[in-house]
Amino acid sequence: MNTDNTTLTQELNNQITKIGLQILLKTDEDDARPVYISGNFNSWRTQDKDFMMEKIENNLYQYEFPNDFVYQKELLYKFTKGDWSEVEIDAHGNRTENRSTKKHRGIQNEYVARWRKNWLPFKQSFLPQVLLISDEFEIPQLNKTRKVWALLPHDYDSTNERYPVMYLQDAQNLFNEDAKYGNWEIDKKLAVMSEYKIGKIIIIAIEHAEEDRIKEYNVGKTVLGKGQGKKYIRFVTETLKPFVDSNFRTKRERKFTGIGGSSMGGLVSIFSGLRYPEVYGKLMIFSPSLWVVPKLKIDSDSEATDDTKIYLYAGGDESATMIEHVRSFKQNILASEFVKDKMKINLSINREGKHNETYWSDEFPKAIEWLFFNSKE
Repeated sequence: MNTDNTTLTQELNNQITKIGLQILLKTDEDDARPVYISGNFNSWRTQDKDFMMEKIENNLYQYEFPNDFVYQKELLYKFTKGDWSEVEIDAHGNRTENRSTKKHRGIQNEYVARWRKNWLPFKQSFLPQVLLISDEFEIPQLNKTRKVWALLPHDYDSTNERYPVMYLQDAQNLFNEDAKYGNWEIDKKLAVMSEYKIGKIIIIAIEHAEEDRIKEYNVGKTVLGKGQGKKYIRFVTETLKPFVDSNFRTKRERKFTGIGGSSMGGLVSIFSGLRYPEVYGKLMIFSPSLWVVPKLKIDSDSEATDDTKIYLYAGGDESATMIEHVRSFKQNILASEFVKDKMKINLSINREGKHNETYWSDEFPKAIEWLFFNSKE
């Protein structure tokens, strides 16, 4: 690594006799993602366009604080590629501590060895405990059994903490290295989030019904025919959740309880939230199969919709109508009498996103952080 920026620093110093602080960043890893500064001067926002660095050349960036900038006594900051999942790390993949300076003028030279990408790499010691609750968990509503898993925080056994819970569909594709079409790698994502002291959550992963998956996730009479979704939702809500709350240290209230999934799993999760808003305060909806119910009715007699949060994701390369459908769903739910300004919806669109586990994996940590751990709106 060549960190000798003496000549460039002298040139820049000659230009800033009448301006404020300038940060010069050298990095060994570079790509097309922009670099941002996040700090105590902008509430640690990660995609603040006012603090996006200028790329001078490959591996070299600069940022000049404006003339009217009001300096705190000490500036604390980190560099990111636009999100905490893309934050700077050291050469060995370890997290870095906050940077600091008390300068108000001149040049502050900084160096970043590597950057995280979608929260990776991860450390084994922070991986969640993966517990098979049952090979044959009874579903009395459907007269079936199902394999159900729990992913517990890595230090679950050494604390007395209680945790929020997210119920996720399609467990076969969430953390299984041998999954046919890839997996979300939620275990690895939770490991890195835990290292950063966010994301301590219990995930309950419910395997799908294989050849009966679509029927089980299909709610009511739709273009796919008559489904069993209502019974499945009752199972998760009336049978599985009470079991989980009785056997694990959970925060049982709706504001700490979420449900989610992708595709048909996303659709059944929408219906779960609409049918039981007093139970589920967080919905994680990825690429929902909204085409199945062109005239989705958004209604409820429940008054318990305050502070409901929905993380809604769609990819532009999934289908010709996916983005149109999710945008329409967002508009319809916000306009409904059921909501009345009580919900917050974060719509995330990846124009390059395809309908597969790789892209849902990318969104998972962002969704979990925003739904459960983001106090800054």
